[in-house]
Amino acid sequence: MRRPHGAFGWLAAELLHDRWLADLGPHATAILVLLAIAADRHGASFYGRDRMAGVLGITRQHVDAALARLLDFGLVTFRPWRAGGQDGVWQLLPLPVRSANARSGANRELSIAEVLRTLGFQPRQGHTAE
Repeated sequence: MRRPHGAFGWLAAELLHDRWLADLGPHATAILVLLAIAADRHGASFYGRDRMAGVLGITRQHVDAALARLLDFGLVTFRPWRAGGQDGVWQLLPLPVRSANARSGANRELSIAEVLRTLGFQPRQGHTAE
C-alpha cells in the first residue's frame, strides 16, 4: 500500500465527477494541482505567478487567466503580500456545491480519451483517441 512521505497534497474526487476539470480547462486544472501539492497543512501555497509559470511550462498570461478562473469558481482565495500586489498567499477552498444542472454529465462513465481531453491532452496527428 502506498504511504505518502513528507509533504502530501490531495484533491477531492468531485473535481472529476462533478465536471470541475472540464469546466476549468487545462491551465486552471494544472494550477489547481500545483497549488494542492505545494500547499501547507492549511491549504496555503506561497508560489508566485512567475514561479508557477516556470514550474508548469506555461506563460504568465496563462497563469493569470487560470488564477482568475479559479477565483471566479470559488476554488481558491488570495491574499497579496501588499496592497495591490500580484503575489501572496493562495489558499485552496472547499469545493462549492454544484447544482444538478452543472453536474448533468457527472454520473456517466468517461472514457480515458475524454478524461485526457478534459486535462488538455490531444491525440497525436494520425492517431485517434477513441
